[in-house]
Amino acid sequence: MERLRTITPSRRRGLLLVGTASTLFAINGTVSKAVLVAGVPALRLTELRVAGTFLLLTMVIAIIRPRSLRITRAELPMLIIYGVVGIALVQTFYFVAIRRLPVGVALLIEYTAPILVALWAHFGQHRRLPPRFWWALAAAMIGLSMVAQVWRGATLNAIGVLAAFGAAVSLALYFIVGERTIRAGTRDLYSFTAWGFAVATIAVSILQPWWTYPWALLGRRSTLIEGLPAIPVWLLVLWVVVLGTLVPYLLTLASLGHLTATASSVASMFEPVLAGALAWIVLSESLLPIQVLGAAVVLGAIVVAELTGGHPMPTEATLPEVVGGGSQEVEDQQDR
Repeated sequence: MERLRTITPSRRRGLLLVGTASTLFAINGTVSKAVLVAGVPALRLTELRVAGTFLLLTMVIAIIRPRSLRITRAELPMLIIYGVVGIALVQTFYFVAIRRLPVGVALLIEYTAPILVALWAHFGQHRRLPPRFWWALAAAMIGLSMVAQVWRGATLNAIGVLAAFGAAVSLALYFIVGERTIRAGTRDLYSFTAWGFAVATIAVSILQPWWTYPWALLGRRSTLIEGLPAIPVWLLVLWVVVLGTLVPYLLTLASLGHLTATASSVASMFEPVLAGALAWIVLSESLLPIQVLGAAVVLGAIVVAELTGGHPMPTEATLPEVVGGGSQEVEDQQDR
């Protein structure tokens, strides 16, 4: 478990970066739901999101660090898994889930990914997990049961729940593949993420070619906030790509230069809480008190699971490769 330490200016910057990214991701849930409600299919929104992010992210990297975009044939298998499962499927499952579930609930289920990664570490990599983790896992299952109200025959949409768990499994694989790549020390996360979005774009485009895209749907208007004028769908999609994906991804990656991976991932747990609150205010997606309590139990369990060694993101020892793609040491390593 990471030791308590003084909040240095560097750590404050890291927390600010993560907090800003989580806020943008949370807002994106409400904006994305407005796009889906307007009639844009989940896979089509995924197509625009991954393609737009790939183009913009690649442009940024090409300007700042062009040589990092070079890839080798040996990297292709991992990139394919990372892009198809870790990015394309995560996005698609998430959009399907929020179309059928309250945004906060969908994110809550998706954020069980760290627990799934820890289970993989225990059973797949034979890493011993402390008893506290198993108590956290049991608490998470109880909390999810409270959210779904299983004693009433499950009050949540079945397809939405399955999609949310599909997003959790895909996100877990995203973390596992990303960590393995970083441990190899051959690629930084910026370029690896860019190529992941490239693979995701190709995969989704094969399933649904661009020449069949229902562009007319982008001309529709959707109400984001009751009482305010409807907003063009194309403008909402632009938000999803730029402020809902590209910017928060870059902020999250930048935070790893100031925080340990565990601290960064735990701080990001702010997202489902804020997303649920925003959806409640903007979309009138309210939860019963028992469901709110269950959500709090799940979030607490996830934090405990992360802090007991089940965190899904790279460890402090691998952060120099994450941040700079070179040998620069990270400030937080000195406090280990």
